[in-house]
Amino acid sequence: MAGFLKVLFRNLLEGPSTDPFPLGETFTPDRLRGRAVVDPDLCMGCGICRHSCAAGAIHIGQQPDGSGFTITIWQNSCCLCASCRHYCPTGAMSISTDWHSAHTQAEKYNRLEQHTIKYEPCVVCGALMRPIPKALADKLYAWNTEIDPEFTRKMCPKCRQIEDAKRNACMLPTTADEAPVELVVTSAAPTKD
Repeated sequence: MAGFLKVLFRNLLEGPSTDPFPLGETFTPDRLRGRAVVDPDLCMGCGICRHSCAAGAIHIGQQPDGSGFTITIWQNSCCLCASCRHYCPTGAMSISTDWHSAHTQAEKYNRLEQHTIKYEPCVVCGALMRPIPKALADKLYAWNTEIDPEFTRKMCPKCRQIEDAKRNACMLPTTADEAPVELVVTSAAPTKD
């Protein structure tokens, strides 16, 4: 009996050892997979998340007028595999720690996250496109101080390619002292005599 009273007294002093949920807040682990979310500022609309989604819970559709795209995540279909987060090249996809996913059957079609992302005109040619996120552009062009990441990220892929070609063409040897490189073509096919 003395052992029981000792344990009872210790438990009274220390308080409850369980979480007070649902009457209070509870502990949420940092790596808990709660629900998939997308950051519209980082999303490029490349579709890698859609292709890697095992449950088919992600849909990317173009706007009818061609002014942008809409990304939709069906939370009711998501299996929380996190492959969208793993393969997203810009880091736009993530898995939150929000585990409050209980819902009634009538609300299953309302459990979605949807963002409409508008295209912006290219600063060079004016074609509609999605600019590279600033953090990614700074990381990509950090090695070359001649490239302005802020200007380059607002160029369409075609204009970036042309600028790259111009920059690389300037690096080719242009002195008259250097002999041109001759291209020798050899044929592997046998010749008839």
